[in-house]
Amino acid sequence: MKSEDLSEEAIRENCPHCNIKSQAFHDFLDESDNFFIVCDSHPLEEGHILLIPRKHISCIGEYPDDIIDEFLDLYKYIAKFIKKTYGSVAIFEHGITGQTVFHSHIHFLPFEGNPANIIPEGNEYIQQIDSVIDLKKIFKKDGKYLFFSMGKSNWVVDTKITAPRFFRDRFAISLGNRERADWKKFHSNKSLMQEGYKENEECKNKWKEYKRNDPTDLIKRTLQ
Repeated sequence: MKSEDLSEEAIRENCPHCNIKSQAFHDFLDESDNFFIVCDSHPLEEGHILLIPRKHISCIGEYPDDIIDEFLDLYKYIAKFIKKTYGSVAIFEHGITGQTVFHSHIHFLPFEGNPANIIPEGNEYIQQIDSVIDLKKIFKKDGKYLFFSMGKSNWVVDTKITAPRFFRDRFAISLGNRERADWKKFHSNKSLMQEGYKENEECKNKWKEYKRNDPTDLIKRTLQ
């Protein structure tokens, strides 16, 4: 792989989610007025998708009100695609804390499990919330959060146990793909990158087929 500067300083100065020519957009799926949908270029498994706002916004908690409806439509659509295509879905976002790319990106991936698989420290470290939109209130109050979802249930995690790549590492380990946890090491591993490209090609083909057969007119109007 071509050597790249993936230091925190370089990522902060040259945000990969602000540059559509960056590696982050290699496996592009779709776009709307305010968002991009891409396959994670360092997937934990096939079906790992990111939802990224066009504007440099730190996290869902900071989203302006005028893009919330569009965000929710896409959020639900991606989750529905993964559930129907792969059988299960989990979602996570590092609300500033735990981020290694400092531009909001919500992770969607197939995952069959329970909260204890991701937070083995115990239920005292998680709090159930009604909706992803509750993150705006939490962020306004605390300035950070760790959010994850499985099926129809949503939680925030005590940020005292945070670490860089908090959810990415834990999902990778739970999936049995520990070698994919650190995306920077993944990026420098030619064999893993080739596997990732193949998985993302499969996901892109399934996305196109799903979108072609889905009757949701609202999404067809929203996606360009």
